[in-house]
Amino acid sequence: MAATPATLTARALLLDMDGTLVNSDAVVERCWRRWADRQGLDADAVLKVVHGRQGYATMAVLLPDRPMAENHADNAVMLAEETADLDGVVPVAGAPAFMDAIAGLPHALVTSADEALAQARMGAAGLRMPVTRVTAEQVGASKPDPEGFLKGAAELGVDPAECVAFEDSEAGIQAAKAAGMRVVGVGPRAAAFTPDIHVQDLTSLRITATPDGTLTLTTSRV
Repeated sequence: MAATPATLTARALLLDMDGTLVNSDAVVERCWRRWADRQGLDADAVLKVVHGRQGYATMAVLLPDRPMAENHADNAVMLAEETADLDGVVPVAGAPAFMDAIAGLPHALVTSADEALAQARMGAAGLRMPVTRVTAEQVGASKPDPEGFLKGAAELGVDPAECVAFEDSEAGIQAAKAAGMRVVGVGPRAAAFTPDIHVQDLTSLRITATPDGTLTLTTSRV
């Protein structure tokens, strides 16, 4: 099997939040275990499919015969619970320095969280919120649909093929690939879904920019 390349070039970076910049797994597990209990579902099985998608889309996978209106109503409750629960929300290792390093470079947040949840979690993790961001309210389809990544690239004025996405989940990696982007997989979940580069966290990544706008990403650990 060929080694995963340790270098990528791009003109813009598109960043997922949960699991990529922010470790919110403790909150996600608490909230979704409660939901699973209310639905009579096995919580461990539920937790295998929640990452990356908007809540209503996860519910549709788990309860395929339930009316979508009920999923959207439950999702609103879930978002409120998650926004109020910030216990254990911390930055992914290396995320603060990484966000500082790309502050002057083209980048956007593309998250399945809504604006309130994104603000709450980025704030709890002590991370700078990107000016350009695509949150749940701005898309009609959840990851693994590529809509969010395509909108992020359009907002930055960069061709999707010249973007690199940072993702931790199967749904997110599928969305980025469907958008025609290369992917840096972050964390243990990402390794199984063939990202172009895989890193355990953001400590090993380095970003350099040339005068013509080319961004070079290198990692010492693949």
